[in-house]
Amino acid sequence: MIEEPQEQGDEAGEAEAPRKEKVRRPQQVYTLIVEVGRKADDGLPAKATGAALMCYASGVDEAEAVRETVAILKDADLAPLEVQGLGTLDERLKAGEEISAEEIELMDRALAENSVVVAQMTPFYD
Repeated sequence: MIEEPQEQGDEAGEAEAPRKEKVRRPQQVYTLIVEVGRKADDGLPAKATGAALMCYASGVDEAEAVRETVAILKDADLAPLEVQGLGTLDERLKAGEEISAEEIELMDRALAENSVVVAQMTPFYD
């Protein structure tokens, strides 16, 4: 005799509670300043002791943007030491910062490509 599969639930015939759909949070772009130290083959100028990088990174929150940025910089043979978050475009505008059209264009690129854009590198010297 072949038995029909029963619906999931308990013995009393109650169906399993419906699963909540994952709410997809939108990606945002965060401006990050990353301080890097020296590492072999890091591409920094020979006499530099490190550098500061201004990056635009996409993520659903700042923590994700930081994690992705650090991972990408490590893959590029850089040695991230410290990351400072400056916020999203909206947060920076609300704080009274003036944002150039070029900067907004780079932010849009980071969002469109779901990536990290290194916009500027400033080497440190002793």
